[in-house]
Amino acid sequence: MRCYVIGDIHGCLDELRYLIEGLPLEVGDRLVFLGDYIDRGPASKGVVSYLLELKEYGPALELVFLRGNHEDMLLSYLGLPGEYGDMFFYNGGQETLASYGLGSMRPAPNEALSVMPPEHLNFYQGLLDYYLMGDILCVHAGIHPLKSLEEQTRTEVLWIRDQFIYSAHSLPYTVLFGHTPQKEVFFHLPYKIGLDTGLVYGNKLSCLETEEKVLYQISRGKKKIQRISISEKWDSVSPFSPP
Repeated sequence: MRCYVIGDIHGCLDELRYLIEGLPLEVGDRLVFLGDYIDRGPASKGVVSYLLELKEYGPALELVFLRGNHEDMLLSYLGLPGEYGDMFFYNGGQETLASYGLGSMRPAPNEALSVMPPEHLNFYQGLLDYYLMGDILCVHAGIHPLKSLEEQTRTEVLWIRDQFIYSAHSLPYTVLFGHTPQKEVFFHLPYKIGLDTGLVYGNKLSCLETEEKVLYQISRGKKKIQRISISEKWDSVSPFSPP
């Protein structure tokens, strides 16, 4: 079984579809999505519909969907458990609601709920805060570097930036995260790898296969996938040692 970890999508359906269709997937492989499926891009509804369609593969693929801060803002805006719903429209929320057919600038939450397919709402509400697999921790934004995994708050794992990115941490995991866009994949091994490469801003969608340590990337508006081995970079790092 191989595991593919996919960075922030932000409503860019075409690139997501080309990436998934281009991966060498086999029965039993796992796909882990780091969150931020919606907002800013043109096809948030289409992205979620496509991800739900992937479930039709049944036991052929294992699918893991993490919560991003953008999904959390949407839920809060809708009056459901989440945070910072008042920031939803300032962070690309209008594009998301437009993809569901709402053209007004700021529709009321009950109006947005009325056009939300139940399966989409269930998807948003069922997202995980983090996912642990062996010595790899998948999370949307990162972790507080001085806290145990059990002590992390949802706000931290969905929103943290510099305090995590520019510090070593004490957890015995390599953290795969999104949230903070970078021009290229961000490596701070053995502590972390950042997989948000700014697809919605015209850059790339990045996917890391963790067994053979291969990076798959597709550029905005393109169909061709680039395959890059990072095993030498990863394997050359000393075993994890907390600071």
